[in-house]
Amino acid sequence: MTTDTLRISEMFRSLQGESTFAGLPCTFVRLSGCAVGCRWCDTGYAHSGGTTMSIDDVLEKVRKLGLDLVEVTGGEPLAQPAAIPLLQQLATEADTVLLETSGTVSIADVPPEVRIIMDVKCPGSGADTLNHWENMALLKPVDEVKFVISSAADFIWALRVIEDHRLVQRVSTVLVSPVTGEVQPEDLAAWVLESGLPLRMQMQLHKIIWPADPRGK
Repeated sequence: MTTDTLRISEMFRSLQGESTFAGLPCTFVRLSGCAVGCRWCDTGYAHSGGTTMSIDDVLEKVRKLGLDLVEVTGGEPLAQPAAIPLLQQLATEADTVLLETSGTVSIADVPPEVRIIMDVKCPGSGADTLNHWENMALLKPVDEVKFVISSAADFIWALRVIEDHRLVQRVSTVLVSPVTGEVQPEDLAAWVLESGLPLRMQMQLHKIIWPADPRGK
């Protein structure tokens, strides 16, 4: 791909399902392509394929869908060179721009106006060796960091990362999510309470509202 075209998996208007913006109407731009391979990935359909579009065409559709809250997601959006020019343009037009990224690609070139929601891959994901740890120093106070938890061991590991990188003190929110079928929500809630840290536990709202088929929602 070039710096002026993108491979788009889907674009749609829905409610934000995660982060501190959960429940708000949001325009989603889902880019195709991801090489991370988390074993529980729920957007595998976005790993390949998609429609090639110019940045101008993407922006035109976003304007029609709504510019109040826009999220660029994937796949892994930063795997495409044109993601940065897209974010730069969105930052000049949208009220709020979110970037959801796996944390395995550098966020160094992301415009400072964009609020980053960055995963940190726990060992249970099978992708923890891909974490781009240099990103930790690049996070802004308005950014959010997310850990997807598949076991008590994952949660203990996450607590070490949170402490080592002073995430509670440095970013706006540290999010923890349970892997469906592997961690019971009540167990994760208990671990959060026991930790004594101001972590925000979250469920995937879109999967609760549309459990049969969350694609495009």
